[in-house]
Amino acid sequence: MDCLLLRLDAPLMSFGAVTVDQINPTWRFPARSMLVGLLGNALGWDHRDTGRLQALQARLRFAARWDAEPELLTEYQTVDLGQDFMMDTGWTTRGQREDRKGGTASTGTHPRRRDHWANGVATVAIALDGDGAPTLDALEAALRTPARPLFIGRKPCLPAAPLLIGRRQAAGVKAALEAEPLADIGPRRRPSPILALWPRGEGEGKTFEERYDLRDWTQNIHRGSERYAVGPLEVAR
Repeated sequence: MDCLLLRLDAPLMSFGAVTVDQINPTWRFPARSMLVGLLGNALGWDHRDTGRLQALQARLRFAARWDAEPELLTEYQTVDLGQDFMMDTGWTTRGQREDRKGGTASTGTHPRRRDHWANGVATVAIALDGDGAPTLDALEAALRTPARPLFIGRKPCLPAAPLLIGRRQAAGVKAALEAEPLADIGPRRRPSPILALWPRGEGEGKTFEERYDLRDWTQNIHRGSERYAVGPLEVAR
């Protein structure tokens, strides 16, 4: 299997999870829909490209591990949308206006609790099942020269280095992750053991994790779950 290796290294990362009211938790490992959004952003797609995003999510296979142990950070945010400079409009990263459409969420003070992973380093192996567009070559080219600035889960979570490590042939994404040496993490703490998440069809784990990390891109909601294997990983030194 042809795989791409990505390294997620940032002061803050967020992998999304089931949101309840104004509480936004994060999964322990990256979510498939989050990776699809990241890759779609690199390709220059947006939320109107629902068919392409849905097709990519259906084909994407991934495994992930932590090379540096992250710390959970919960950020408490408030925003007063009634202030003069917050009224009526905002600006997108593409330099275009983003006008509000009214409703109860367009005024007043809004609190949020958002979980992030701080100071961690994660390595991710991705592959594509079946044929179609985009190809792995197209994803590799987009990660080398992204169409837009990339972020890891949320717009403030900017990577500290280019995401793409390289390419590797392996029996699967778990095997590709095992063959990729651990990142140089400096003074940060190395997990012991190295914990990883991978598709159930690529080997049994110590436990299983059912995650609601599939997105209905047309309806713009998360819908559907998938079970992954989770356990220690023997990594090449």
